[in-house]
Amino acid sequence: MKVSIFDVAKKAGLSVVTVSRVLNNAKTVREKNRQKVLQAMKELDYHPNAAARSLAKGKTGVIGVIVTTLQDSFLDSVVQNVSSQLKDYGYYLALSVANYPTEEGHGTELIQEDRVDGLLILSAVHEELYIVELKKRKIPFVLIDNQVMQPSVSCVLVDNLKGGYEATQHLIDLGHKRIAHIRGPAFFLSAHERERGFMQAMAEAGLEPFAVETGDFSITSGYEAMMRWIESGNVPEAIFAADDFMAIGAINALTEAGYKVPRDVSIVGYDDQILASQLKPRLTTMKQPAEQIARMAVDVLMKQVNGTNKRSMTFKFDSELVVRESTAPRLPQL
Repeated sequence: MKVSIFDVAKKAGLSVVTVSRVLNNAKTVREKNRQKVLQAMKELDYHPNAAARSLAKGKTGVIGVIVTTLQDSFLDSVVQNVSSQLKDYGYYLALSVANYPTEEGHGTELIQEDRVDGLLILSAVHEELYIVELKKRKIPFVLIDNQVMQPSVSCVLVDNLKGGYEATQHLIDLGHKRIAHIRGPAFFLSAHERERGFMQAMAEAGLEPFAVETGDFSITSGYEAMMRWIESGNVPEAIFAADDFMAIGAINALTEAGYKVPRDVSIVGYDDQILASQLKPRLTTMKQPAEQIARMAVDVLMKQVNGTNKRSMTFKFDSELVVRESTAPRLPQL
């Protein structure tokens, strides 16, 4: 396997920035650290390439990504595609998982001086805390799946209102009228917009929502929402869940109670998680374009890093309805 500058840094017990400065004969490096790097290079038989030498131009060669969780195949796909795109630019990815960015140490280590040349913030809960610090330090950044629309910030996101509308319209087109919604946490813009899309489609069809329950994008919350309807003895004909995990939870509850999906209840999810195509019944869902999102986010960020475009831009992509086995036409009422 080819030895990289990161291998040298690990072997020497120093940062990539320090190694790059040694490679370019920077006078700011302590002699003790210089010797550690040289010894590591010798032991690993490392020969710096053009990419490593370019780090001397005031850059680290590293782009940071802060993400809320890795237990999500959509977010995981975005990160993987970001990593692939960055390699084409000669950059490496540094990842930080930050479920609660208000707590000390969650992602802030990437914002410290000289750590990264730019940052991608993926679906962070309290992104404004990062924005303030990044602007202060003049570090280029792009928001992905952001929670607050800010004209002064570049962002890449999905048109969740349109996605929620199309998911609900699919159920309406199948003849369903008593349609419920399991929404996500209110602090996620995506959840709010999907609910708005649901409400808009229902209103245009002249229908009242059967009910709206709140979940937290987990299988458990979808299960619990569905169980409340089952225990009340009043079950909807169809459900639009704001993400696949909640849809799966709802299906689990229905199956346990003896209902059949989609014979008794049709269900649509959102995200097209890996599980969506592997369940029985396979889940109808809204697929988000992870590759397009990643490609655009990296392209916008690299233009900022290279100084070729400093204007703030917003890019919005559409989701795609993927019809599988969890939805079916409404059965005639006897």
